[in-house]
Amino acid sequence: MVPGVKVFFAEVRETCAEVAARLGLEGPGEGEPGLPIAVATYTGSDVRYEVVLGLWDGYVEIHACRETEATLCKVSVEKLALAAGAVDRPGGVSFSARSLRRMKKSLAGQLRYVELVHPLVSGDAEAAVELMRRADAREWSRPAVR
Repeated sequence: MVPGVKVFFAEVRETCAEVAARLGLEGPGEGEPGLPIAVATYTGSDVRYEVVLGLWDGYVEIHACRETEATLCKVSVEKLALAAGAVDRPGGVSFSARSLRRMKKSLAGQLRYVELVHPLVSGDAEAAVELMRRADAREWSRPAVR
């Protein structure tokens, strides 16, 4: 059975606290943008990380998000670590959240990837977006500000 939203947010706070402090990230912001998911966000250094729990599918995944004046990019930290050459093959982390034990394991593994890619996505915006594109990021154009 997938842990509930309250358990998810408590576990994210506990599991992510040390890494977030070390990387200078603020959070977690907590929200449920849609019925089947819950999202905890950490922000800092022009990067936003979204820790997403799929309540129906029983998965947990961390996404890196970066905005520029023209675009918003979002990609899984596993794909980002692969594109950056920080890891050599997919499947090195778990995404399962079918139990509290599995969710803890998945979060811990994906946090290691956050630590590997953070210096690459928190630096130069153009280089970060280019890396995210190589990782097959979802990308949205931002409306021009007048």
